[in-house]
Amino acid sequence: MAGIQARFKLDWPGFTLDVDLDLPARGVTALFGHSGSGKTTLLRCIAGLERAPLGHLVVNGAVWQDDGHPGQRDGGHWLPTHQRPLGYVFQEASLFPHLTVMGNLRYGLKRSAGVPRVSLDQAIALLGIAPLLARKPDQLSGGERQRVGMARALALSPSLLLMDEPLAALDLKRKQEILPYLERLHAELDIPVLYVSHSPDEVARLADHLVVLDAGRAVAAGPLKDTLARLDLPIHLGEDAGVVLDAVVAERDTQWHLARVEFPGGSLWVRDGGHALGQTVRVRILARDVSIALAPASGTSIQNCLPATVAQLAGDHHPALSLVRLTVGGSPLTARLTQRSAVGLGLAPGMAVWAQIKAVALIG
Repeated sequence: MAGIQARFKLDWPGFTLDVDLDLPARGVTALFGHSGSGKTTLLRCIAGLERAPLGHLVVNGAVWQDDGHPGQRDGGHWLPTHQRPLGYVFQEASLFPHLTVMGNLRYGLKRSAGVPRVSLDQAIALLGIAPLLARKPDQLSGGERQRVGMARALALSPSLLLMDEPLAALDLKRKQEILPYLERLHAELDIPVLYVSHSPDEVARLADHLVVLDAGRAVAAGPLKDTLARLDLPIHLGEDAGVVLDAVVAERDTQWHLARVEFPGGSLWVRDGGHALGQTVRVRILARDVSIALAPASGTSIQNCLPATVAQLAGDHHPALSLVRLTVGGSPLTARLTQRSAVGLGLAPGMAVWAQIKAVALIG
């Protein structure tokens, strides 16, 4: 059976992890939530670094843990960490200081078994670390060490890759350097990734599937586009509430350095990122950058104005604000307005309106 079935119940003083998840066998699943929500604990249970007394874990048909049945007397089934075909990337790379980069990578090969899913040469190329192979860890930047750590995890030929906030210890410049390499892993490898983060930007850029954790429980799980559009989650996202859409580059305006991207339901003008015509890209639209009108506006600086339908209204984190979920063709959109504006416009589910989009971020 393809996919990951993860069911864990773990009670500690002051904290309970209680999750029941069915996750996809491909792509990046982001485990998102604030500090203390249980993200790392869940990842450690999956890795076998923490044993939940009641747990059931199946990865693509292979049972890694099964002792979740009340009254089970034989201790259940438990695969120790060193027997689980996984790679684990921590916040800090934790490289062996006495070994070169190549020595660290070859150490990882000692644990690999069977036919490699990723060759060492492929891992080196994917992470762009060929110029670093002769260096020792103390000669590397933080971003370079993380890239080496990722390559070492891939050298284990994992059937599952776990990443625990791999960018958390890096400054903004180093994060921007390493994100394209993470996108390459996403695009070129057929290895499911569980990616822990509390950064909405990272989630929007990398994830295909989203699990939102709060106080040790999964309060939402599903495809990224659908889950981000839910109005009961903005308390977790705050000012970063919005949607992510897949689009295709359809046209380029070289005079104004703009590109038009098409998505199911319409098209948008965005800053030209140099992508080829026909290329699939990912765009992010924040709720704060969407306003609503009853008729198409003229004489405005807003370039993107699309016909939409009101699907749902909900309160926001402040009583003065309202969130409105819209549908544009087959795609979701979220707008943040004041309650006074929503009432003044007479917004109600099923109502035809125009969505004015002030800013669109091209994120991949």
